[in-house]
Amino acid sequence: MVRINNSYDLNHWLLVLFFLAQLCIFVSSSDASEIQTLLKFKSFLSNDTALDNWNNSTNPCNGTTNIWSGLYCEKNGKVYGLKLQNMGLMGIIDIDTLLGLCALRSISIMNNNFEGPLPSLNKLGALIGVYLSNNQFTGEMQDNAFEGMSSLKKIYLDGNEFSGKIPKSLAALSKLSELGLQGNQFSGKIPNFAQSPNGWKYFNISNNRFEGRIPASLSNLEASAFTGNLGLCGKPLAPCKSSKKKILLIIAIVVVSIAAILCTMVAILFIRRHSAKSKQEARAQKKLKAQHHTAAMEVQLTADEDNYKKAEKGGELYFVRKDRGFELEELLRAPAEVLGSGSFGSSYKAGLLSGSMVVKRFRQINQVGKEDFYDHMRRLGRLSHPNLLPLVAFYYRKEEKLLVHDFVANGSLASHLHVKREPGQPGLDWPTRLMIIKGVSRGLGYLYKEFPGLTVPHGHLKSSNVLLDHNFNPLLAEYALTPVINRDHAQKFMVAYKSPEFSHTEQTSKKTDVWSLGILIFEMLTGKFPANYLQQGKRANADLAAWVNSVVREEWTGEVFDKNMKGTKNGEGEMLKLLKIGMCCCESSVEGRWDWREVVDKIEELKERDSEEEYSSYASDGDMGSSRAMTDDDFSFSVNA
Repeated sequence: MVRINNSYDLNHWLLVLFFLAQLCIFVSSSDASEIQTLLKFKSFLSNDTALDNWNNSTNPCNGTTNIWSGLYCEKNGKVYGLKLQNMGLMGIIDIDTLLGLCALRSISIMNNNFEGPLPSLNKLGALIGVYLSNNQFTGEMQDNAFEGMSSLKKIYLDGNEFSGKIPKSLAALSKLSELGLQGNQFSGKIPNFAQSPNGWKYFNISNNRFEGRIPASLSNLEASAFTGNLGLCGKPLAPCKSSKKKILLIIAIVVVSIAAILCTMVAILFIRRHSAKSKQEARAQKKLKAQHHTAAMEVQLTADEDNYKKAEKGGELYFVRKDRGFELEELLRAPAEVLGSGSFGSSYKAGLLSGSMVVKRFRQINQVGKEDFYDHMRRLGRLSHPNLLPLVAFYYRKEEKLLVHDFVANGSLASHLHVKREPGQPGLDWPTRLMIIKGVSRGLGYLYKEFPGLTVPHGHLKSSNVLLDHNFNPLLAEYALTPVINRDHAQKFMVAYKSPEFSHTEQTSKKTDVWSLGILIFEMLTGKFPANYLQQGKRANADLAAWVNSVVREEWTGEVFDKNMKGTKNGEGEMLKLLKIGMCCCESSVEGRWDWREVVDKIEELKERDSEEEYSSYASDGDMGSSRAMTDDDFSFSVNA
C-alpha cells in the first residue's frame, strides 16, 4: 500500500491516475495508432479493392467525417464503427487487431464472402451492434460465445449456415432488443431470453430447424418470426399436440398418401381403359386424318364442331390451339417425367415426337358444369400474348381434368431465385430481373383487359408460376382459373386469398392481383421467398412486405437488395424506383394501393441505368452505394404495407 504523507504527494498521485485514465483515449485518438491498427486489420482481408483508400497518406477520420471507406467516426476523430458491407470481402476477421480501436462499438460485414466459424466477438466486450448477415459462416457456437458483451443491443446473423443450439450467453444478454437468426440451420429448443416480453424491437428466427414449444415470453410476437421451423408449436403458431396425437397424425398422413397413390393409379388405368373402348372413334379419327395431307388441316379439324362433340363424350383431347395436334393415346403412351406436385395437382412432362408437353392434372375444378368449363377453356385458348403461357389442349371428365401446355425448359423464376447455386455461380443480374418484371406486368395488364369481369384476372401470381424461356422472357402460368377452381380449395391455397383485404374482410378486389405483383417485385429485389405463401388459409401477415417496410425505415436500408444480384452499377436509383413501386402495390389499404394501369406505366418507365444527373445525385451520398439508408427524397409517399 502507498502511504500519502503530504499534499505534494497527493497531487503527484492524482496526476499519475489522471494520466493512466486518459491513456486509452490518447492512444485511440492518435492518428498513427489507428492507421496502423486498421491497416493491419486490412492485411488479413482479400479481394479488398473497395478499401484501396486505406493508406498511410491520409487520416481515417476528420471529425465525424470518414475519409476511409466503410468507417463511422466520432467527433474526436476516433473510429466508432466498421461498415464494410457489399464489398465482396474475404479472408479473416482479426478480432485481436480490432482491440486497438478503443472506441469501436459497431461492426457490420453484411453481404460479403467470409467463411468459417463465428469470430471471437466476445473479446470486444463494448460492442453495441453486430451485423454478420449474408455471408458463409458455418458451424456451432460455444455457449460462452457472447459472454461479457453486456452492452450488446443488436445482433444480425441471418443468411449464413450456423448450426446447433442458440448459445446460453446470447439468450442471457439483457439489453438485446434486435435479433436476426433467420435462414440458418439452428436447431434444438428456443431458450428463455432475458429480455422482457415487450422489449423486442425486432426478432426473427424463421427458416431454421428449431423444435418444441415456443416460450411464453415470445408468444406475443408475429407468427412470421417463427415460420419455416417445422418442429415448432405453440402461440403464435399452431397449438402443440401430444405425442399420442403426433403418432396418430403420422399414421393418418401415411394412410392418406397411400390412398392418393392408389387413386392416381386407378385414374390412369381408367383413362387407358376408356381409351381402349373408344377404338371406333379412333378409327374414325385416323380416317379423317388420311383425308388431309397437311398437319395444319388436321389441327384445324380438331377445333371444329365434330371434334367438340367427341370431346363432350369425354374420350378425346380438345385442342384450343390450331398449331398443335396429337391423340390422347399418344399422350398417355409417351415417356413421362414427374415435374412436381403443386396446390392444384401433379404435373408431368410428356415427350412427344412433335415436342415435349406438360400435362397438369386438376382434381379441384368442379365449381362449374361441363358446358361452362368448356366455354372458359376455349376463352383461355383464344388469349394471345408474348408473356402468357398458351393453353394447348384440355381433357374433361367429371373426376379428372387435364390441361396441356408447351414445356418451358428454362424452368420457373422461383428456381432461379431460390435454388442454391454452386460457389461462384451468378444469380440473375439486375437487367434480367428488370426485363422479367416488365414482361410480368405486361402479361398481367393484358389479363386485366381481357377479363374485365373477373375480380382477380390472374389469382395465383407467384414466382413458381412465372416460367422463363431460353431468353429469360417471362411466361405467366396458371392464370384466370378462379372461375373454375373449387372455392374452398382456392381460398386455402391461391395467392389472391392471402392478400390483406381477404384477411380482413374475406373479399378480394380489382387490386388484389396488384398486391401479388408487389410481393413478386419484393421477392425479385430481395431474393427472399414470401414464406407466408406456404401457409394454408388466410395470410397471417405479409411477412415479406412487412420486412421490406421495416428495413426502409432503419439505418441499413440498402441491405434490402439481393446480394446475388449482379450488374447493379449505376442502377441503384432505378432499383429504388422499382422498390417504391412494389411498396405502392402492397399498400394494405385497397384505396391507397395503385391501380394496375398506373403500376404497368411506372414499370415501363424504368431503365437499367440511372440518368447521368440521377446517378451523380445518388453517388453524392457517399461510398456506401446501394447500402445507404433511404430518405424522404427517395420515397415521397406514405407507406402502410
